[in-house]
Amino acid sequence: MLTCSGVTQSNPSENTEARPVDPRVSELRAMKARARLGGGEARIAKQHARGKLSARERLDLLLDPGSFEETDMLVTHRPTAFGFEHEYILGDGVVTGWGRVDGRTVFVFSQDFTVFGGSLSETFAEKICKIMDLAVRSGAPIIGLNDSGGARVQEGVAALGGYAEIFLRNVMASGVVPQISAILGPCAGGAVYSPAMTDLVAMVDRSSYMFVTGPNIVKSVTHEDVDAEALGGAEVHATTSGVAHFISPTEADCLQLVRQVLSYLPSNHLDDPPFVDTGDPTTRADPELDTMVPADPGLPYDMKGVLGRVFDRGSVLEVQPLFAPNIITAFARLGGRSVGIVAQQPARLAGVLDIDASTKAARFVRFCDCFNLPVVTFVDVPGFLPGTTQEHGGIIRHGAKLLYAYCEATVPKLTVITRKAYGGAYDVMSSKHVRGDLNFAWPGAEIAVMGAEGAVPLIFRDQLASASDPAEERARLVADYRQRFSNPYAAASRGYVDDVIEPHETRRKLISGLDVLRHKRLSNPPKKHGNIPL
Repeated sequence: MLTCSGVTQSNPSENTEARPVDPRVSELRAMKARARLGGGEARIAKQHARGKLSARERLDLLLDPGSFEETDMLVTHRPTAFGFEHEYILGDGVVTGWGRVDGRTVFVFSQDFTVFGGSLSETFAEKICKIMDLAVRSGAPIIGLNDSGGARVQEGVAALGGYAEIFLRNVMASGVVPQISAILGPCAGGAVYSPAMTDLVAMVDRSSYMFVTGPNIVKSVTHEDVDAEALGGAEVHATTSGVAHFISPTEADCLQLVRQVLSYLPSNHLDDPPFVDTGDPTTRADPELDTMVPADPGLPYDMKGVLGRVFDRGSVLEVQPLFAPNIITAFARLGGRSVGIVAQQPARLAGVLDIDASTKAARFVRFCDCFNLPVVTFVDVPGFLPGTTQEHGGIIRHGAKLLYAYCEATVPKLTVITRKAYGGAYDVMSSKHVRGDLNFAWPGAEIAVMGAEGAVPLIFRDQLASASDPAEERARLVADYRQRFSNPYAAASRGYVDDVIEPHETRRKLISGLDVLRHKRLSNPPKKHGNIPL
């Protein structure tokens, strides 16, 4: 090879004779090759036979190709009892490191079920803690891929201490960087509390499960005969307990979903959410919105149809779609900007607020507030669900969580009342009185203490009792009440609604409002922390 001076220099890559490899390098390469096999080829084959991927295959699907950088590959466990002194596996059951998702850095750990059933040891926990500490210092999300039989019993309290160290870091990272858990196999005992403290939990249908105590212990204590799927499978947690935010049919789908979720989120609490040019015009108006809400206030309609027409096309990603379906929580884009949506669903329980809906929406609002996602609220709420089940279950306390979350949130808050906004539920749902920034109403909106059918018998009890034709008098009073109160103009006259808009204007109005509020500055009084009614 000629240099600019004309002197020929050798190029190592052009050498035809292979250089001898340093024995120490050979040893290192061999050790890393063993580490990559985890529990060995036979156990990986068993994992595949169960329809599950290996810990490293999962990372290959989650991360951008070639971006993974591994840490603590050569760590081993410490105990020397119960036969464990004869089997040391490099990496000790969890793969840790960092990589990229759509070019953005994330920190990851992937539990390896082929190594001692994915059981957590002292060093296993230390690896996870180290990567979580790095994530917080670096300001990047933490993604945990869980597939573990629980604590390594042979290590006793050292394993329990390891769990506690992880729990502490979950709390310290909360609200600093996004934390997402994918449950890709068993997650039992103390192992469940780390995912439960992360921001979002994704599970795989009929392949993953979570429970504090397994079926055998349940049977011995309570005499219930239940299998793992019925006790804590993905469907249970997605529909009944509310632990899972997403459920996917396969591991590959689950990991792709995690990538999609990350596309809406900033890397940390100081960053703005990513902007994505969706190609959907900001001035687009959809005339179908003008006829989507029935004139009869008692008839249902699908709020998802409204959201799909207002937000950027194809951008709405629902969160917890199967849990408390009377309220919708979702990520979406509006003019390319990431937002969080909270919306009543009139097609389910008339969109009423109950215990599950309140807690679901409250947690979502707080998550959005943590990570600078504006909250856009669509209101069609007849009130809180009445009855002894709700009252005895604590609807007062749980409903207060949603009120607290909206009051506390300092991100931009935009509200659209599409139809009903009755009673205390009107106040709760991002009203002007709880620092809603921009509040709009559609012409058919009814903003009142209660609906006309409920209000008239209370207000005009004596008048109805003395009427010659109570039914006719009631109908007249109901019509009069609706004319006077079941409209948005009384609220607009007081400034509680900033504008009454035609439905097809909604997208443009919200995008304009979002742009105005882009540099919103608002802070809460200095304090250690508030005391949300948990």
